[in-house]
Amino acid sequence: MYAEYRSVRNYFESINELLKTPMTMQDIFLAATSKKYKRKKALTFQNDKGKIQSIKYKHYRVRAFEMGSRLDEALKGIQKGSVVALKAKNSYKWPLIFWGLLMCGYVPFLMDAKLPKENAEHLLEESKAQAIVTTDIVSYSKKTIQVDSLESIKINFRFAEKWANEVIFSSSGTTGNVKLMVYNGKNLCSQIAAAYSMPETTGDIMYAGEINILAMLPFHHIFGFVAVFLWYTFFGKNIVFIKDMSPKEVMGMSQKCGVTHVYSVPLFWDMIAQNVLRKAELEGGKKAELLAKMIAYNTKKITVEEAGLAGHPIAVRTVQDQLLGHKIKFLISGGGYISEETLNVINGIGYPLYNGYGMTEAGVTSVELSPKVVYRLKGSIGRPLHGVEYKIENTNPLHPNLGELLIKSPITHVREIINGVEQKATLTEDGYFRTGDIAEVDATGFYFIKGRIKDVIINENGENIYPDEIESYFEGLKHINHLTVFGFKKGKSTHEDITLVLELSNDCLEEQLKELKENIDNINASLQNEKKVARVLIYKDKLPLTASMKVKRFQVKDQLKNNPNMFAGFDEKKEVKSFDGFTKEEVEPVVIKMREIFAKILILPIIKIEDNAHWINDLGGDSMSYVELINTINSEFGISIPEEKYGKLENVNDFAYEVLIAKKK
Repeated sequence: MYAEYRSVRNYFESINELLKTPMTMQDIFLAATSKKYKRKKALTFQNDKGKIQSIKYKHYRVRAFEMGSRLDEALKGIQKGSVVALKAKNSYKWPLIFWGLLMCGYVPFLMDAKLPKENAEHLLEESKAQAIVTTDIVSYSKKTIQVDSLESIKINFRFAEKWANEVIFSSSGTTGNVKLMVYNGKNLCSQIAAAYSMPETTGDIMYAGEINILAMLPFHHIFGFVAVFLWYTFFGKNIVFIKDMSPKEVMGMSQKCGVTHVYSVPLFWDMIAQNVLRKAELEGGKKAELLAKMIAYNTKKITVEEAGLAGHPIAVRTVQDQLLGHKIKFLISGGGYISEETLNVINGIGYPLYNGYGMTEAGVTSVELSPKVVYRLKGSIGRPLHGVEYKIENTNPLHPNLGELLIKSPITHVREIINGVEQKATLTEDGYFRTGDIAEVDATGFYFIKGRIKDVIINENGENIYPDEIESYFEGLKHINHLTVFGFKKGKSTHEDITLVLELSNDCLEEQLKELKENIDNINASLQNEKKVARVLIYKDKLPLTASMKVKRFQVKDQLKNNPNMFAGFDEKKEVKSFDGFTKEEVEPVVIKMREIFAKILILPIIKIEDNAHWINDLGGDSMSYVELINTINSEFGISIPEEKYGKLENVNDFAYEVLIAKKK
């Protein structure tokens, strides 16, 4: 064990060498691509023909230089030192463009590749960017360079490097205001140095052997940038890229490339855990019992004798080979609250899932690193990393170890841009950054995140309720895509009701809706009185998400206040429009039946079928399903809609009125 620790410790000495440099972005790049280290694969990806290819570290510097040369030509006329936005999906080209921009003397502003054009234009103005390099096919108001066009630019081998030393990140906007954070080389060298003490606890997160880490997290996000791109590039590891986020692609590339490390957001781990449990539930019998014993054994709840076959490595490998493969060494969840059940299931199938913490403003500052599964199951974010200090600012004497988490660290951004105005990072007088997160520290120095201060629900007894915890009780529900919990005051009430809002999946038809309501009622009945949900609502559209796939609570809460028509209760009955010449008794059953027909053919929940919603534009129907719709209506109501009216009847009300007219004849 000591020899293994010593080997890893020596490996981490490269950090000391970095700290002896001026600590610039160029120093990070030179260290990562140094010929001093015998490093192999750097970037692995699947080409257009489906073949797995890799760029090795010995070619990395050359490929980045070539990209820098091309960018220098493409951005001719843009003043050196200017901000250039990088709005591109993860691919093997992303790191080359990133280093290439810095090499050219431009400050990269890392932008979410999924941002709509309007939002991106706003951020270009906020950041004062002079150009944008993007995988989008649209043009922007600033000079626009399409990524694919760079390959056609001739390489200039006389290109002279002139390195910039800053990188700009954008907050996810979960608080409603988007901030831009400016990091310099010293900040990001300090972020690398934060890993220095890791070998004292674990030899699995980073080691001298082969590591293949999956690039699931977008690199514009601080979690993906630091924990995947920056750390594993500096230590000379292989980053594996995927074409899309489909389960087939993620699992396929993980197994083909022998992925050892996967870092992702709680939603991804929740999905895997729920799929494992649902599959076992469907298979039932011995397989379900085998999985239950496997989880119990791997989480140290039963002995190997009690586990029997479930405790054998072959059984674990059989399960893992249907997921991310059997070479996994380290998994991290970050970017939000992760439930105890998910931690239990993932660790229970032999995958070591840890929990981490970071912020766009402060980088990655802690990770639970204990190799002991009993510690991982607690959901701690661990202790602060090397060079990072935490403290709890407490306002409640009854809970001295609970309060706002404050961070002091050389990683924290140096400047921020708000509404286009630059200013120094906002810190306390003694140099701490206020996270806005409520945390608790235990007697051993491990920290636990409870939730955001602004999200805390104050119930009628004055107790604090944390929405993240309440959400975790309902996250395994079938027939929903996303959910969120927040406090909401009704009328002149002095306290907030715990409100659960659901986005239904398209397979949630009438029967499934009844099942869903029953499951929610059962879960709610099992909760302590102060944690019971007082109100359950269905959102009629898609819930707004952040880059880390968290629902934007504040936005949903504001919409409930300002646009309550976007929400419906389980038992809520829609009003039926009256038609001239017909009584309510005549109209209502036809409209209700018409909604059911629309929902069945479109495979949509009835709650999403608005009576005036357009078949194609609003509901996603097409011409083929439109023909099926007419045939079904003709059959159900015993009428024959004239062909000349095809296409003119567009929604529930149109068809209902047509039926009523036909029956009257």
